[in-house]
Amino acid sequence: MDMILKQFDNPDEVTTFDKGKFETVTIGRATYMPDWKWSLDVDRPLGKDFCDVEHVGMVISGCATAAFFDGPVVEMHEGDFFYVPKEPHDSWVVGDQP
Repeated sequence: MDMILKQFDNPDEVTTFDKGKFETVTIGRATYMPDWKWSLDVDRPLGKDFCDVEHVGMVISGCATAAFFDGPVVEMHEGDFFYVPKEPHDSWVVGDQP
């Protein structure tokens, strides 16, 4: 059996951007600072108008949104597990906690 151990203390990949970063170790860990907004802080460097990637995750601290272009704005709070489907959406941090 091949066993692999990974830790976020030594990520495979780190992508940094204004007001945040995304660390990958087989799964990813994102940190978004207060006032971070996908459509302002990520889409401009990528040249995209919206996020179209599906996400599975858990909110460790703070509060953020998933705002679908054809539907609701959903707040995700500390302790929430979430699935965001591959549909056009924006996201932003709510409040002053990363």
